[in-house]
Amino acid sequence: MARVAIQHEDFDLSNEIAELRRHDKRVGAVCSFVGTVRGREEGTHGPPVLSMELEHYPGMTEKAIEAMIDEALHRFDIFGVRIIHRVGLLAPGDQIVLVAVTSAHRGQSYQACEFLMDYLKTQAPFWKKERTPQGEQWVDARVSDDAAAARWGIPGGNG
Repeated sequence: MARVAIQHEDFDLSNEIAELRRHDKRVGAVCSFVGTVRGREEGTHGPPVLSMELEHYPGMTEKAIEAMIDEALHRFDIFGVRIIHRVGLLAPGDQIVLVAVTSAHRGQSYQACEFLMDYLKTQAPFWKKERTPQGEQWVDARVSDDAAAARWGIPGGNG
């Protein structure tokens, strides 16, 4: 199973985790994060999101994420990683990203999962455009995402 998949299709969390741990009897913990497209309520952090479109450069994006997985394997005592990131047109409520990490104990899986998500939010080469009632706009990583990434020594782009 590939460690990284960039795809238009949705994913099934239980199938992905089952496959990640299928042949590794050392696994005692699995940490996963599934991100979804937020629609936002009126008046909270901007206008409602009607849809989101994600773009990437095939090959370059996978290579960049593979390098960060290698870094996670170096930093944390983990066994396996699976990252799926969707691209294309997505609606509020749609799954957008999966990060799943296996290890012997939960602490290392939690940390590696958070590390990888902080990287994905700030450094992975994706371009995100939101469509709201006011129109379309490209979205940058938030300063709070950069602060989270800085804990790991990952440079931010907004600050």
